Amino acid sequence: MYPNPSDITRTTFANGLTLLVRENHAAPVAVLHGSLAAGAAQEAPEQAGLASFVASMLSRGSRRYDFDAFNAAVENVGGNLTFGADTHSTSFGLVCLQEDFAALVDVLADALRHPAWPRKHVEQVRRQRLVDLQERDEDTGSMANLRFYEALFGRQHAYGRSTSGYRETIKPLGRGDVQTFYQSFYTPSQGVIVVTGDVEAQAVIDLLGDKLGDWQGPAAARAMVQPPAVISTTPGRMVVPMADKVQADIVLGVAAIQRDHPDFYALRVANSILGQFGLMGRLGARVREEQGLAYYAYSSLAADLVGGVWTAAAGVSPDHVEAAITSIQEEFARIGAEGVSDEELADSQAYLTGHLPLTLETNEGVASTLLSMEWYGLGLDYLLRYQELIYGVTRQDVQRVCAEYLRSDRLLTVVAGPNTPS
Repeated sequence: MYPNPSDITRTTFANGLTLLVRENHAAPVAVLHGSLAAGAAQEAPEQAGLASFVASMLSRGSRRYDFDAFNAAVENVGGNLTFGADTHSTSFGLVCLQEDFAALVDVLADALRHPAWPRKHVEQVRRQRLVDLQERDEDTGSMANLRFYEALFGRQHAYGRSTSGYRETIKPLGRGDVQTFYQSFYTPSQGVIVVTGDVEAQAVIDLLGDKLGDWQGPAAARAMVQPPAVISTTPGRMVVPMADKVQADIVLGVAAIQRDHPDFYALRVANSILGQFGLMGRLGARVREEQGLAYYAYSSLAADLVGGVWTAAAGVSPDHVEAAITSIQEEFARIGAEGVSDEELADSQAYLTGHLPLTLETNEGVASTLLSMEWYGLGLDYLLRYQELIYGVTRQDVQRVCAEYLRSDRLLTVVAGPNTPS
């Protein structure tokens, strides 16, 4: 039986933090996943990467656990405690044996509530970030993807800039910037924590209530930014010259929808047919297998709180750039004009619904799924409705969204690599 309202305990503390607990006593393991409504959407464009920087500092020391004590507390019990940030959230994850759960929740709570921001570690994190960004800027796939979002939405919008930042925005960041962001935006309000595994629901509620229930912070909103406007002149083309590379990477696509849009499930099924199912759908079959134009070719749908994109990506020999772009565009046009077969629809629906039980086989998979359900307001019965939502998509729905969204006059194409014609 999928997780559902009968076996998920949901509690919201007075400070606005929501807790979901699902017991699973099959193995003596406890898993915690959480998100706070503090992310890149709150940072200024000239400080791009600050939210991610702050999240990286949470494991560098707190009021009661300095850097060494933090690592000892986690590693000595074979646990794992991580932090990260994306556009709308700061995330954290904890995995450990059930017997060590309470002790590591104490470490987690102190890191969230009382970070110390050691100056030495601020400098270390900055140096590591600059190295990571240099490596990113030398990767054709990363640069094609980065420039696609920038060209589509612009760096003034959170959806149009890198959540990791840029070398010119990371270099000036100091301890004061980190502290100010934390004090301004870190809050339990609108936050979500999910705990699964060999735990007792009431004990978890008591534990998290004791450690985080009296935490106070500013009011928050998960979707605090306006939907992004497309700023590129489409159809558009951008070239990112990278002369010392042997491969070119292509990203082409369109602005799409937010997660709660009525077209989401039709687009999800359409995306599976176009570039996911089997050997990466029609794109993989046509561009890679039949024509031999690409090392890889697939499509992806990203739908976040206030907007999203629908893209195709391919890695090709520089000599095949134009042919690969033409082939992908032809597949876009064909699926919009001709639709899909009954067999394609049935296969992708079976894939999307059949994959779900595999996702829920582990406590981490359950925790991640429940966190997404709560974050996007899908309801505790979402997994019970999921099959109906996917099988409710018709061939007509697929053709309609493909024709509507994958229009040639909306396409933006970015190519990163050597000898790439504009």
